[in-house]
Amino acid sequence: MISLPLPPLLLLLLLLPLAAGDNAYEVLRSNGLPIGLLPKGVRDFSIDADGRFQAGLDAPCTATFESEVLYNASISGTISPGQIAALSGMSAQDLFLWFPVLAIRLDDNSSGIIHFDVGVVDKQFPLSLFEVPPDCVPLSLINPSTHDAKSIKTFLKNLQFERQDEESFNFGRVTTQSPAEAMARQIEAL
Repeated sequence: MISLPLPPLLLLLLLLPLAAGDNAYEVLRSNGLPIGLLPKGVRDFSIDADGRFQAGLDAPCTATFESEVLYNASISGTISPGQIAALSGMSAQDLFLWFPVLAIRLDDNSSGIIHFDVGVVDKQFPLSLFEVPPDCVPLSLINPSTHDAKSIKTFLKNLQFERQDEESFNFGRVTTQSPAEAMARQIEAL
């Protein structure tokens, strides 16, 4: 059998790694999860042999499904078939309050339902909402005048959320600054 050398361009293409976003979406798909769980614009992605992953965005942003979802600049968790556990860096809005998403699970594809565990409740969404990675609006582009003060204050309070351990959470303190001043301070910290 004669072995022919590969053309240099083809060899280069074979050696190039997948783009970070493509890799992240492929990992979701290979675990039976919809690729729209992560927004467009994933710039860094890594995963270890145990399924622990880290995804990086250029900046914190929000996407709208049935409600708003906040993605921090860094999202991490442990992925396995049909679920993401120990999730951090993602929050969902419900009744004007922001809740950290602790886990995501898919019962089965036939149910058409995906579950977001936000600690106090289990939010259910139609699976069809997550078929495509959503556009994500950077926080720096959010116009405070289009949101009411209570919503902005709650949103900023959630940004201060710190996970203390697996069972206990500290939601931080709301500052006495106006919501616009607090948002400006958060954006400057980016």
